[in-house]
Amino acid sequence: MKRLDAYWGSRNAVSRLLLPLSWLFCSVVWLRRLAYRAGLLKVHRMPVPVIVVGNITVGGAGKTPLVIWLADYLKGLGYRPGIVARGYGADVGDRPRRVRADSKAAEVGDEPLLIARRTRCPMFVSPDRVAAARALLEHTDCDVVISDDGMQHYALGRDIEIAVIDGKRRFGNGLCLPAGPLREMPARLAGVDLVITNGGTEPGGHAMSISAGAAVNLSNPDLCRSLEEFAGERVHALAGIGDPRRFFSMLRERGLRLDERAFPDHHRFERADITPDDDLPVLMTEKDAVKCSHFAQPRHWYVPVDVDVDDAFSRRLAELLRGLKRG
Repeated sequence: MKRLDAYWGSRNAVSRLLLPLSWLFCSVVWLRRLAYRAGLLKVHRMPVPVIVVGNITVGGAGKTPLVIWLADYLKGLGYRPGIVARGYGADVGDRPRRVRADSKAAEVGDEPLLIARRTRCPMFVSPDRVAAARALLEHTDCDVVISDDGMQHYALGRDIEIAVIDGKRRFGNGLCLPAGPLREMPARLAGVDLVITNGGTEPGGHAMSISAGAAVNLSNPDLCRSLEEFAGERVHALAGIGDPRRFFSMLRERGLRLDERAFPDHHRFERADITPDDDLPVLMTEKDAVKCSHFAQPRHWYVPVDVDVDDAFSRRLAELLRGLKRG
């Protein structure tokens, strides 16, 4: 049986059948946002700037690597950024939990663990973003908060909103959940401060691209191997991310011959998932690797990615930050 998201690329019989639920979802989202704007639901402001990175669709659009880039960019400007997130796919609990380099993905989430390790910034996760932000400010000296995937969490006040768009899938069939991939309608983008497209551009927006680095061995992180060394070689490629096809395409473009295996986003990997019955190398995403390192073998590698953004995006972000300082 096909997963529901397999029908989100077009207007088809399944999406039309789900239209009443889609209309209901859109209405509830619109009314909820209106309630926050009207003051019927409370917006909690933090004493430091809050930058929200999110999108209006479900699934991977490149938010995690952009958050990593943003944290490094802010540090380069002299800020002390801290990060908050939901911690999807983990047993986070009711109280904010700090994410450390040695945390377990099952307790804090795979994406937060990846972000904390790559950025070395203080980070808290909680279903309550306001509580996570308050814990971050109470226990660290950060002077700016980045909220990962927080556009629809309106209880946390924000000073800058950054919307990320997948340049290939964009808005799918243009319908809200569950008939389509939209959390909010595209008109919502008119109200954000910056729109950036992963693998393309939108009118009035900015462009970003994701590039793969050298593969890193899970058993021995000091051992790296360029993707060109794998070119022409058959490998197993595993991905449990929002859009596994993007990872597979990136490897194929570098000349690798793939046996592909896609898993659901935030999949909790077991040893059997990553140990095919042969001796071929196994390549996976860095997000998946944080859940597999404790049972990895020497043939297991992960491929880190980095983000490049256009200069206009960096300049506009710096202008917005300077405006907040003046304010």
